[in-house]
Amino acid sequence: MSRTVFYTATTLDGYLADERDSLDWLFVQDSDSAGPHGYDEFIAGVGAVVMGRTTYEWVREHLHASGEGWPYDMPTWVVSHADLPGIPGADLRFAQGEVAPIHAALTNAAGGKDIWVVGGGDLAAQFAEAGLLDQLMVSIAPVTLGAGRPLFPRRFALELQDVARNRAFVCATYGVLGALAAGGAEPAS
Repeated sequence: MSRTVFYTATTLDGYLADERDSLDWLFVQDSDSAGPHGYDEFIAGVGAVVMGRTTYEWVREHLHASGEGWPYDMPTWVVSHADLPGIPGADLRFAQGEVAPIHAALTNAAGGKDIWVVGGGDLAAQFAEAGLLDQLMVSIAPVTLGAGRPLFPRRFALELQDVARNRAFVCATYGVLGALAAGGAEPAS
């Protein structure tokens, strides 16, 4: 059965990217690709990908600058109200609106493998608000930014399922329990 997973890296103070949407802070960190939260093992279990516009535009720009090809073999949904250009050879599906119908299409395409919410803390939170996000796999880097794109910009109760170290990173895996009740520490029912 497919799980929907927000697999990402964050700074110690909870930012995915700085105010300019830069990930420069991430690429200088030491990690072991075969260690905890290693990309190769994770991506082998992914059958469909979903990302927001900002992440998609960052990937497009990075690919253009580096001359690399599209990094995902599986179908990828890009959630945006904007009319965005495609990428030759990429299995891209552009969508907008509520995440529940998008999730249904992702689940169908994933064929029993996991769904990866690649980027956008806000997009991951939308899936969580709809009760469609199962897990957060967060690699926490030893750096602070003070401002930028927040990891998860909503109030949610999480359950720590696992913690490990991958060189510079603290790797934490959380189950999503539900939205936090106003003023309370327990998930809203």
